[in-house]
Amino acid sequence: MRRILNQIGVASLLCIAGLPGTGFAADPVPPVVTEGKSASNVDNTAINNRDKYAGNVTPEDQFNTKEDRNLLAAVRRSVVHDKSLSVMAHNIKIMVDTGKVTLRGPVKTDDEKLKVEKIVQAVKGVSSINNSLDVKTN
Repeated sequence: MRRILNQIGVASLLCIAGLPGTGFAADPVPPVVTEGKSASNVDNTAINNRDKYAGNVTPEDQFNTKEDRNLLAAVRRSVVHDKSLSVMAHNIKIMVDTGKVTLRGPVKTDDEKLKVEKIVQAVKGVSSINNSLDVKTN
């Protein structure tokens, strides 16, 4: 009986550690495919680095007041719940500072860029928007 319990314990530890080959959810996931493209084709590293080192505010600089957190959550919900937007638009960076919202990241088209701005403007508590979204050309 003790041997069986030891084997179960080892299998559980492998699963928790996320080691491959355990057959559990912690196993590595294959690359995500978005809209017929592999994950490497939707890499935004260059845009992220540009934004990070150009002296721009990043999500890590997000103010942590209760009001800013609540407004950020409301804006994010509004963007994500609009199913007419692309996955890219759902994943934009949103920063809030006392009602001022900054949008950054790639979207598919100029129309989508404007649509995101209109969605954000409709959120109660938004006083201004800095729309720094980029239209992805490839």
